[in-house]
Amino acid sequence: MTLKRWEFKGWKSERWTVWGIALLAFAAGSLITARLAHISQVRADSNRVFELRVYHTVPGTVPVLESRFRDTTSKILAKHDLKVVGYWVPEGAPAWDNTFIFMLAHSSREEAKKNWDALRADPEFQEVLKSEEANKTVEKIDSTYMRPTDFSPMK
Repeated sequence: MTLKRWEFKGWKSERWTVWGIALLAFAAGSLITARLAHISQVRADSNRVFELRVYHTVPGTVPVLESRFRDTTSKILAKHDLKVVGYWVPEGAPAWDNTFIFMLAHSSREEAKKNWDALRADPEFQEVLKSEEANKTVEKIDSTYMRPTDFSPMK
């Protein structure tokens, strides 16, 4: 009997071929799975920080501060790559009535410092500060840098 090229001689050849195909299929499946897992995986920049800023205002001036941020300050912050996550005013808590809160996201503490320094040197922001001195709205500012936990949905 003549064997054709694609036929195998004996059980040993066939067994090695099956093992080879199985190994190749496993490797290909592993690579595809690893690639898909890599695509869907969300990685946090390990240096990323958030900055929580709490402005304690002169009583009754929160609306003035909101207008200032809406009309001027938010644009200057964006110009200097200070990325605002959001602005808030407390609701239903009398102890916090005179409070304005916002949060920024920074790629690192060093980047935050660089961007804040650039903002403070900006002539447009200097005008905002002069306006604040003339019409005081803020009594005190608390700033806290925070790093996301490993289980935080926002990283």
